Amino acid sequence: MTRPIVLAVCLGNICRSPTAEAALREAADELGVELDVRSAGTGDWHVGHPPDPRMREAAAAQGLSLSGTAEQVDAASLDASHLVLAMDRSNLADLQRLAHVAQVSTDIRLFRDFDPEAGGDADVPDPYYGGPDGFVEVVRMVRRTSRQVVELIASGELGKR
Repeated sequence: MTRPIVLAVCLGNICRSPTAEAALREAADELGVELDVRSAGTGDWHVGHPPDPRMREAAAAQGLSLSGTAEQVDAASLDASHLVLAMDRSNLADLQRLAHVAQVSTDIRLFRDFDPEAGGDADVPDPYYGGPDGFVEVVRMVRRTSRQVVELIASGELGKR
């Protein structure tokens, strides 16, 4: 069986989506689920750059290691993915537009739709322009949600083609 490919997407691929990539990998390892996890951004501003140092620091303080460099999402990466997770509604709209134009049929969802504590707030807030507490909260939120996502993939409810 092919390992499901999960793509986490935010705006610049330097804060939220690399954190989700690392947290999804961590949850998959803990739960014994084989996944190919990737991340990208809808914009190209940070392509080739590592994750934001503030995000790396907040993640490391919670035992999560961020690596890699920013990439921009394209039709090929959408088409290759079994599940695409948008960090906010704006990202979701951009991804749905790209998928429509490229005629790609991929399961694109809001990441926090799977957060048991989301309530009515479906966005992972972008901590880029805020203070350190925002980065810490994003790591907590993303880790909690990642575990739920991986459990749903393991049960067969998500990540199928």
